[in-house]
Amino acid sequence: MVGKECKELMSKICELEFAAIDLNLYLDNHPTCQQAITDYNTISQNLMSLKKIYEANYGPLTNYGTCLSSYPWRWVDEPWPWEIEE
Repeated sequence: MVGKECKELMSKICELEFAAIDLNLYLDNHPTCQQAITDYNTISQNLMSLKKIYEANYGPLTNYGTCLSSYPWRWVDEPWPWEIEE
């Protein structure tokens, strides 16, 4: 069973990922928009921070070299991040 804190953290991570992707697409067409770059960097820093917290408490969000694993190998633990229901 996944706790409320885990679900809330995953929800915030999803929100920030969406915003980062949206700003990335915007910056592809407006590469000199300083405010968008500032917003993108702030969101990216917050996103990395939340992912680090999530992974320290609940296990890896992704595989293939994007995060370290503790012992035992936790990637196989369920539920996987995308399986968490709201």
